[in-house]
Amino acid sequence: MKYRRLGNTGLKVSEISLGSWLTYGATVDTDIARNTMLKAYDMGVNFFDTANVYARGEAEKVVGKILKEIPRSSYVLASKVFWPMGEGPNDRGLSRKHVMEQCDASLQRLGLDYLDIYYCHRFDPETPVEETLRALDDLVTQGKVRYVGVSEWSAAQIVEGVHVAKAFNFDPIVVNQPLYNMLSPKIEEDILPYSSKYGIGTVAFSPLAQGVLTGKYLGVSDIPAGSRAADETGSRFIERFLTQDVLDRVKQLKALAEEQGMSLAQFSLAWVLRRQEVSSALIGATKPEQVEENLKAIEFEIEAEVWQQVDEILNS
Repeated sequence: MKYRRLGNTGLKVSEISLGSWLTYGATVDTDIARNTMLKAYDMGVNFFDTANVYARGEAEKVVGKILKEIPRSSYVLASKVFWPMGEGPNDRGLSRKHVMEQCDASLQRLGLDYLDIYYCHRFDPETPVEETLRALDDLVTQGKVRYVGVSEWSAAQIVEGVHVAKAFNFDPIVVNQPLYNMLSPKIEEDILPYSSKYGIGTVAFSPLAQGVLTGKYLGVSDIPAGSRAADETGSRFIERFLTQDVLDRVKQLKALAEEQGMSLAQFSLAWVLRRQEVSSALIGATKPEQVEENLKAIEFEIEAEVWQQVDEILNS
């Protein structure tokens, strides 16, 4: 395994990290989740990701139970806050009340004393950024959180957060978790440059485009049984990629990957990690074999000319 610094911090995270969105506590058996997480750990993955909203807290319970089997100091764990966790008007968002209550709830479900990273899962236009960052700063002071992060914030929102934190001497935002893959490269326009400017690390989620960049979907009418696209819950997140135009490009990318002696999944992860601003690519493996295959992505050295061919395919 190879490790990178999380932005300008001294924290080092594995280039491939393992998440639990739409999987653990929901569609994946707990024993399989355990085998998958421990396989990743045995292969050098030290960075695990979850959120309070994943399976309404069940993912955190599963992840916390599995992590009890390994030393706390040997891994980095992230969770998140924003999405509704109840029916009340204060059971959502980034108010001080919700942030602090949900941090305590996450720690209780996980069975841990602290989170290494606590993300604002989205931007909350109804709460002043100062209020949110002050609450997070207090959680850091209390020892419940080590580092502050955001997810899917725009470049302007990130810049606002950076300036507010600096103005009030709050603990800074040090990591951003955006959507980033070959089919969704938009963050290269402004978010990556601003993150680099302010020393913010990037943890790319959905680097395989919900499985589309594994090459398993080769036609809009050819959806494998048991795949995420065939699942009622998962399909709503993947359907944007399942157009024939996109899948035709995926076929070309798959052929290019095979020319490099790689699977499309490995090739896609290597593409994400080609950017030094990216601290880690966050995968969502559902079985140990997927972890083994995906982690081989870090072993390959890809020439710049190959990435130029990728650009030509994506822009054709």
